[in-house]
Formats: sequence, C-alpha cells, structure tokens
Amino acid sequence: MLGISIYLSEPVEEKKPYIEKMKNAGFTSIFTSLHIPEDNPEVYRERLMELGTYAKEYGLELMADISSKSLSYLGYTWDKATELLHWGLTGLRIDYGIENESIAALSKKMKVALNASTLTQELLKELLESGLETSSVEAWHNFYPRPETGLDREGFSILNKWLTEHRIQVMAFIPGDQRLRAPLYMGLPTLEDHRGSSPFASFMDLHYKEGISKILVGDPEISESSLRQFTALQKGFILLRARPLVDKPELLNLCTMVHTNRPDAARDCIRSMESRVNQLAEGLSLPPAAAVTRKKGSITIDNQLYGRYQGELQITKTDLCADEKVNVIGHVVEEDIPLLPFIKGGQAFKVEWVKRKAEPDA
Repeated sequence: MLGISIYLSEPVEEKKPYIEKMKNAGFTSIFTSLHIPEDNPEVYRERLMELGTYAKEYGLELMADISSKSLSYLGYTWDKATELLHWGLTGLRIDYGIENESIAALSKKMKVALNASTLTQELLKELLESGLETSSVEAWHNFYPRPETGLDREGFSILNKWLTEHRIQVMAFIPGDQRLRAPLYMGLPTLEDHRGSSPFASFMDLHYKEGISKILVGDPEISESSLRQFTALQKGFILLRARPLVDKPELLNLCTMVHTNRPDAARDCIRSMESRVNQLAEGLSLPPAAAVTRKKGSITIDNQLYGRYQGELQITKTDLCADEKVNVIGHVVEEDIPLLPFIKGGQAFKVEWVKRKAEPDA
C-alpha cells in the first residue's frame, strides 16, 4: 500500500487536486497529524472534517496521528474516539499516554497504529492480555526531519522481523522531492539512508529489500517525474530517468521503448532482449562514435564493429572501460542509479530522457 501525507496547517481544499492525482496513480492511504495548536483548534477541526470528506469521496484510508490533548480539542475522549469514523477517519496513530485497555477497545472498532520504535515485547503482551485485536493493528515508524537522526538499517530490519513474526503490518516513511516540509526542508524519511534519495528509489529499497508492504510519503508532495516512476511500476516496468549524451533521435527513441532485461542476467550490465531486433527493424547501421569510459549507469549501444551484437542496448551496473565497439549515448541520472539492482533477469524497464548536460571526458 502506498500513501501520502496531508498536513492541516494548510487549507485542505488546495490539496484536493493532489489527492485526486495520487489516488489515480494508485496511492490508497492518507496520513495527517492532529497535534493541534492550542490557539487554532477550530480551524484544524474544520480541515480534518474536510479531509475526511475527500478521503470518503476517493475511497482512501485516512490515518491521523493524535495525542490526548489534541483529541480533547476536537471535543472527544478516548472512550468516544471511534466517533471520528463518521468524519471519514479510518484509524488513529497512538503513541503514549493512553491506557492499554483503551487501545485494545479502539482496535475492536477501528484501525490502530502503534509506534514501532516503542512497541516492546512486554507492551505487546500487555496489550494482547487487554484484548488487542491484532488484525486491526499496525506498527508505524516515525519520520525524522533532522538530518542524522533517521533510523539505522540494521536495527530497523531486526525490529521489523519481530513485528512481522507477530503478524503486525509495518509502515515506514519515504521522503518527497517536490515540496518538503517546514521548518528544516530536509525530507521526512524513516531511514537515514534515504535522506536525499528519490521517493521511488527509497520505496523500492523499503519494499523489495526490507519487505515493507505499507509505505507513505512523509513530505507534502512528490514531483511529476517521481509519480511517473510509481505509475510505470504498476504497469510492470521500471522507469529510469537519463540524460542523453548524443544528438541522434533515431537512437534515443529506441531507448524510450519498453525493454526487458535478458532472463540470463549479466553480472556487469542490463541487456535489452528487444534492442537488436528493433535496430534491425529500423534498418540502422551504427558506426563507432562516443566510445568513452562506461561509468556505472551508462546507456550504450553496440556499434557495427561488434558484428551480430550491433544494436544491443545495455546499461552498465558497474564502471567499465571504454570499448571502440560500444557507443555511449546517455547516462542514468544519479538519483536513479540505486534502481539498477532491481532490474533483474526478465524485468521490464524503460528510459525517459531528461535535460541534457555536458558530454563527459573520454
């Protein structure tokens, strides 16, 4: 499950187009924070109700991070918190200051997200003894606005293994890349490894390496470019953004078709199954040119010196030396280099050309 974050410090009406766009792209969850300023509870109340209306309209989950004080500002106690379901909320993220019995009672009527970092074996045992309904419970990691404070991967992995063994779904945050959240504007990742990483690369890492099935964007927005990558994955291929190094439309256009890495995946490069066939179909003969050093992420096409291999499209997974038989036509952008290991044998991929930069030295 993929989700977004909508913060009530801004008018919710302005976020409706973004909510609709993300829904259409396959995002199914909304997170919001209800740590309400004491001098502004009525505004937050109205905006939460409006956000709940949008969530119901688009069939989206709506989870809210809430404290006892914020709940009181909304006019409720924990005994009456389930009435927020009528506002369009699906569940509440609960951290501290709530009795185990209240958490267990809530879990029987709505989804409850517990703080993954503070959920200990002893606490889980106590909650179960209080009647916790585990099918309604998730463990949510925090996001970390301040650099150097995000979670360590090893501890993150160990904790998640324990949680999944108890059949508790785990959620983690990835950073955005369009509008970052104030006041630091340094991204809102769960893992420190993901600070400065692209949303899609962070998602692929969490989902395929760490086995996290529920992932939310912590920052207010992601870019259109990143959104196209998420949409492409739903269609079955990985979209790589790249910069061209040549002005040859006939070659660059070949790269923008959907390709498939050969099932007998090579160690050093991604090899397109379709490229040589496409090259023959276009009747192209490729002379040697731009045979420069193939840095990791180089997009290459074998030229006529390679005989029957002419026209083969490759993307290097490691640094390789220059080869007169191989033309370098572009390079994957730095933010998408982490995606290369996910293009395994049989995986489809596609190149999207972005703004060109200066040609590298030979």
